[in-house]
Amino acid sequence: MEAQQPTSPLVRIRSLLPGLARAEQRVAKVVLDNPAAVARNSITEVAEAAGTSETTVTRFCKAIGVGGYPELRIALAADTARSEARSDRDLGGDIGPDDDLRQIVGKVSFADVHAVEETAQQLDVAVLERVVNLLATAGRVDVYGVGASAFVAADLQQKLHRIGRISFSWSDTHIMLTSAAVLGSNDVAVGISHTGATADTVEALRVAREHGATTVALTNFPRSPIAEVADLVLTTAARETTFRSGAMASRIAQLTVIDCLFIGVAQQHMATSMRALDATREAVGTHRLGVRADGRRKPKEGDR
Repeated sequence: MEAQQPTSPLVRIRSLLPGLARAEQRVAKVVLDNPAAVARNSITEVAEAAGTSETTVTRFCKAIGVGGYPELRIALAADTARSEARSDRDLGGDIGPDDDLRQIVGKVSFADVHAVEETAQQLDVAVLERVVNLLATAGRVDVYGVGASAFVAADLQQKLHRIGRISFSWSDTHIMLTSAAVLGSNDVAVGISHTGATADTVEALRVAREHGATTVALTNFPRSPIAEVADLVLTTAARETTFRSGAMASRIAQLTVIDCLFIGVAQQHMATSMRALDATREAVGTHRLGVRADGRRKPKEGDR
C-alpha cells in the first residue's frame, strides 16, 4: 500500500484562519495567495508583504503548528512540488462572470476532487476510529445539521438506520433541542457544520453534552465554536469560493467522512449489517421499474 501523503500546510492554514490574530491572518493571506513564492522568500520579505513584523510571522508559524519560518518554507516547497507532480494545471475554484460552461464544469469538479483528497490527507484516523467505536455501540445516535449540512446529517442517519442502528437526524432547532435533552450517557450526538459556527447546531450539541451524551463535531474549522462543545472533532478540508462553487465541495468532503464512519460501523457488525442491507434492498426491490442493477430492462414474462 502507498504511504499516506503528508497533510498540505495550506489545508491547515485555511482551517485555522478564522481563529488567527488579525496580523497573523495577513501573513496567512500572503502564504495562501502564493505559497511557491513564500517558499523562496526570506522572513523579512514575507513580513513586508503582510505589512507586519518578523516576530508576527514567527508567531504565525507556531500558531499553525510549524516550528518556525525555515520549517514553513520547507513544507511549502514540498507541497508545491507535490502539486506540480499531481497536475500541470490548477483550475482554481473561483468562477468568473465570463467563464463558459466547460470552464465551470472543470472548476467545480476540480474543487470537488481536491476537497476529497485533502480531507482524506488531513483526517485524524485515530479520532475517526474512536467515533466509529462510539457509533457502533451507542444506544442511540442523534445527528444535527441545518441548511446544507442537514442533507449530510440525513445521509448519516439513513445509512446507520439501514444497518439496524437506532439513529435520528434533526434540522429544526426546537426538535434538535428536545432531542438533545432526552439523550443519556449511552447515546451519541453528532453535530455537522462546515463553518462550525452555526448557532442552532452548536446549542443542540451543548445541550446533548450537558445531559451526558458523547458529542462529535464534523467541521472544516477545528477551532470553531462547535469544537468547544464536542468531545471529539472530525475535520474536512474544503474551500469556499466565488459563486459558492465550494459549497458542493464542502458537502462532498463531509460525505466522504460520513462514508468512512458508516463503513467502519458496518465492519464491526459485518454479518448483521449484510443481512440488514440485503433485507432493505429486497424491501424496495418491488419499487424498481423493471430495471436490472446494470440499467438494462428486465425480461418480461413470456419474453424469449
